[in-house]
Amino acid sequence: MPASLPVIHHPAYEVNIGMHVFVTAKFRLVRERLIEDGTIKEANILVPEPAIDEDVALVHTPEYVEKITTGRLSHAEEMMLEVPFTVELREAMWLCAGGSALTGRTALEHGIASHLGGGFHHAFADHGEGFCLINDVAVAIRVLQRDKAIERAMVIDLDVHHGNGTAAIFADDPTVFTFSMHQQNNYPALKPPSDLDVGLPDRIGDAEYLGLLEKHLPPIVEEHRPDLAYYLAGADPYVQDQLGGLGLTLDGLRRRDRLVLEILGKARVPVATMTAGGYAINPSDTVEIHANTVREGKSAFSSPDWSEP
Repeated sequence: MPASLPVIHHPAYEVNIGMHVFVTAKFRLVRERLIEDGTIKEANILVPEPAIDEDVALVHTPEYVEKITTGRLSHAEEMMLEVPFTVELREAMWLCAGGSALTGRTALEHGIASHLGGGFHHAFADHGEGFCLINDVAVAIRVLQRDKAIERAMVIDLDVHHGNGTAAIFADDPTVFTFSMHQQNNYPALKPPSDLDVGLPDRIGDAEYLGLLEKHLPPIVEEHRPDLAYYLAGADPYVQDQLGGLGLTLDGLRRRDRLVLEILGKARVPVATMTAGGYAINPSDTVEIHANTVREGKSAFSSPDWSEP
């Protein structure tokens, strides 16, 4: 067992997409902050290999994969994506899918692993949406299932936005339970049903949010009994997020992470954490929220619940 929480990251996750609400530098900045404060060390950071096209095709249609690999997205498809399509973006997303698979494998081995990236949950099988070119978590789950590393998985999506692509990809698949707790009156307008959706009212605060999470998460973990959980720890439920409308504080979001990890730890379910969304008015707040997820992961990693994953 490693001495500290395994962390997965690749410098190429930072892609130049111009002036944009999605600050891709956050992945590097989270890494730097965690190293600076001693939460992680360079030696604990695992560098992923990119997914191969065959991995991506486990989730995405051959036509869509071919469009991405040849750079033939239409203007309408790029507009729906809402970030400029480049070769660098494609390479980053293939690396990110590889990183999410590596995070899952590492979590299976050690109980918890944290990905400084991932959680692109708006990508559907045949198109991308909302900054998400491909659905890295879905690809990772299918890779791990194909390789017989897991049979059953759970996606715990606590981004402020509904995980529409993930819900659609795993619709009617009893091996993958999708749980999305999100602001109801927010993007996307059309929300394909997850296995469990909890749509939240605008400006909900820490206490009510945490109460709902504690109500809904334990019974579905107990009933589904996944071999692995992917936790999309979005920073965008934050009260000062530019694309969110909930009212959680920095402390509330950190308590959210602690609660999820405690529930999974007690159930003995390995967990791979993902950064997911985050667009705070002050980008430093986004970095701190994501860093807190890793800090809580490190604390949980050392707890008795995770001593024998």
